[in-house]
Parts: sequence; structure tokens; C-alpha cells
Amino acid sequence: MDIRPLSDHIVVKPISEEKTVSGIVLPDTAKDKLQRAEVVAVGSGILLDNGLRASLEVTVGEVVLFRSDAGQKVRINDTDYLLLREGDLVAVLATASVVA
Repeated sequence: MDIRPLSDHIVVKPISEEKTVSGIVLPDTAKDKLQRAEVVAVGSGILLDNGLRASLEVTVGEVVLFRSDAGQKVRINDTDYLLLREGDLVAVLATASVVA
């Protein structure tokens, strides 16, 4: 990837297509306000007042939930990504609950 996020920023690749257990694809209008994405890059962490860095709680490869109005859209090599702050994230999904 040609982008390296700074500080407490992360780069995620949105998971746009959601399927129900029975295989029905949900349109954008039927989705919840929380969106899912896979973390593809993380920053080095926020710089604290004492000069140390607080590492981020998320790692590359995890699937996260975030508000649909959060972040900035970025297009790199014809692929759409979102640039978020760690504080924009709501939760990390367990890998077993991710439906491909």
C-alpha cells in the first residue's frame, strides 16, 4: 500500500456488501448506521504529554465497526479506502462473526 497513516489514524477498506445467513444481499438502504471495514494500516499511536506513544488498540487485518459519517474517503490505485481516527471506531468484530 502506498499510504502510511500518522499518529492515531488508521486506514480501512470498507466491506460494502453484506449478506444475511440465508445469502440475501442487503442494499445500502437496509444497513444499520454502523459500517464495517477491514483495517489495512495503522499509525504509530498518539503522542502523550510525557513524550511516550500510546499504541493503538486495533491491528491490521481486524474488522471494525464505525459510524457511517466518520472518516475521509481516499482512492489509492483505483481502490477506495477510509482514513479514520481510532476514536471513530466503535468496536472490533471477532473473526468468527465476519461473513464473507
